[in-house]
Amino acid sequence: MNKYDRQRRIAESTKKLYPPGTRIELISMNDHYSPVTSGTRGTVKFVDSLCTIFPKWDNGRTLGVVLGEDSFRKLTQEEIEAENQSELEDEAPDDDNGMTMGM
Repeated sequence: MNKYDRQRRIAESTKKLYPPGTRIELISMNDHYSPVTSGTRGTVKFVDSLCTIFPKWDNGRTLGVVLGEDSFRKLTQEEIEAENQSELEDEAPDDDNGMTMGM
């Protein structure tokens, strides 16, 4: 197998491991100029043919994660459910909205 076939196979398996919609958290990024902050979470948009994973980070950034250079992890199902629950709680209207009603 030549190096191009090997790279293609690695890219295909990476795409299967991190399909669009996968939630990840950055542990560290080896970018000296403008790294994404450690602990930032994001949603995978796509994986390119060089195995760079491109998420949309929750802070709005879109810098890709390079396999073998950067460290990250998939969120567990429990973490995703906790995020979803937190979002629902944030969206729920307050009962009193800080207002009092006089009678």
